[in-house]
Amino acid sequence: MKQLFLLIVLCIPNCVIAAGTSTDPIVKHWSPYVCGALIGILAAATVLISDKPLGISTAYARISGMLGMILAPGLTKRLEYFKNKKPIIEWEVMLLVGVIIGSFLAASSGGTIHAQLLPDTWVQRFGADSSTLRIITAIIGGVFIAFGARTAGGCTSGHGISGTMQMSVGSWIALICFFIGGMAVAIPLFGR
Repeated sequence: MKQLFLLIVLCIPNCVIAAGTSTDPIVKHWSPYVCGALIGILAAATVLISDKPLGISTAYARISGMLGMILAPGLTKRLEYFKNKKPIIEWEVMLLVGVIIGSFLAASSGGTIHAQLLPDTWVQRFGADSSTLRIITAIIGGVFIAFGARTAGGCTSGHGISGTMQMSVGSWIALICFFIGGMAVAIPLFGR
């Protein structure tokens, strides 16, 4: 029941349209204020309902464990991590599902959904024939993000939303580092 409630609540921030925020009548923009307030409510509700802070990186570990139980059950059962965090569908996995569904609904209803391997800023910087570079960069970036989230004991939502809400010094430091790291990569790559 908790998982179903969270799935529904997780889709809400991505389904609220702020009327009149776009000059283009076809594209509807999402109000960052409404969505931010709803994410705050969601974070508080998550703590109240599950007694755990909002975060998503544990979902990836749980999904890896579920795959491990299929492919190598003996090894997976022996891993210390999965003795404490059972590889089952818990609320973190439902959070991941809710984020994917909510994002799709937001992009679909806002008229902004499109499949594009190479965004315009990428093409301007690296050229139209850089598909392989884009894929390799995305994979390496994903590995770094997953490694960093597991090493730091949480992801950007875990530290940036839940941790800062709880006034965790470590989470505030992590949040500052997220922004510094993002700027350190974005400025040289895209000149912004």
